[in-house]
Amino acid sequence: MLLALAVVFVMLTTTGWTAIRAHRGASPLQTSLAAWSHGQVDGRALPGPGSAPDRVARFFSSLTEAQRLGLAERYPLAVGNMNGVPAPVRYRANQVALAQQREAEEKRTRDSRLSALGQYEAGRRANRFADLMRHDRQILAFDPEGSGRVAEVFGDLDRAERISVVVPGVDTDVLTFQRTYRSWSAPVGMASALYGAERAAAPAVRTAVIAWADYTAPSGLGMEAATALRAERGAVRLDALVRGLPGRSTVALYCHSYGSVVCGIAAPRLPARVTDVAVAGSPGMRVERASQLRTSARVWATRDADDWIADVPYMEVGGLGHGADPVSAAFGARVLSADGAVGHAGYFAPGTESLRNFAEIGVGAYRAVRCAHAEHEDDACRKDLPVTTAA
Repeated sequence: MLLALAVVFVMLTTTGWTAIRAHRGASPLQTSLAAWSHGQVDGRALPGPGSAPDRVARFFSSLTEAQRLGLAERYPLAVGNMNGVPAPVRYRANQVALAQQREAEEKRTRDSRLSALGQYEAGRRANRFADLMRHDRQILAFDPEGSGRVAEVFGDLDRAERISVVVPGVDTDVLTFQRTYRSWSAPVGMASALYGAERAAAPAVRTAVIAWADYTAPSGLGMEAATALRAERGAVRLDALVRGLPGRSTVALYCHSYGSVVCGIAAPRLPARVTDVAVAGSPGMRVERASQLRTSARVWATRDADDWIADVPYMEVGGLGHGADPVSAAFGARVLSADGAVGHAGYFAPGTESLRNFAEIGVGAYRAVRCAHAEHEDDACRKDLPVTTAA
């Protein structure tokens, strides 16, 4: 135990202690929500920003299409981030918000009060916002404050029978939301690869996948990554997302790295529509056994042989660390094969066993998954699984 604690503190001292930056004044999202709070449509007050998703949904269902789009234009950040608002209306609102924020960042690139580095960073953000606002993209959430939060949908969220949500880990923000090289190592590439694999696994099953970077992830492997503060806040947001999803589709969560800490904390409060929680490259889920997650969802875990996360101390002492190893036999998760995956960020790479397994779970083809170190057909990770209905 002393050795493990020493490793933690060496990590903290060598990577630096990170802190939550304070922001002065109201953020763009707060400003939009404040304006929404005093707004009206057709003489009716708008539902409060903290209203339950079902109340928001009922309110928007009572509006005409022109009224819905009018609200998206007037309060884009408020509407674009409000659970219960119809997905197409949120997509439109976030298009407007991205255009406004891109214009603001472009002005900053010419602001002489900024350093050359500041102008360069403003240009990077302007370019990213321009890419996100392409009309073929479905941006479900967007907040430009700080390093930025964003979520994107692949597929038809309203018609989906099964929804998958990818929850990423540290160093995830609006600029790292997608990558060109090794695209499957960033949230957009993870979700896109999973959506493609689900379509290939069961073309007749209507699926949608969400790349969910709508929480403030830790920056680097410092104090924030070793504690649960960011995960606790992210868990609240994840629960709100799931409860605000349309229809009665089942939901599967795919939680990578620190994202598995978020999912572990969220697990006890998640609604029953969440049928599966799969973690990959996990530092722990803040519990010692899967049963302590207090969820009706099936809990899956995977880790490839050369993932450095295997060397972290799997313990929690004084708030540092995240508990037991989810792939250990004592933890009690269903352990999946990750054959073909390389390194900590390779679980969603095309052709890997981990991605194929995730897709089979996503479409409900549970009997088709491959367990880690499988020695016979009916091994532990497939025990008591429902018969597949995927086609």
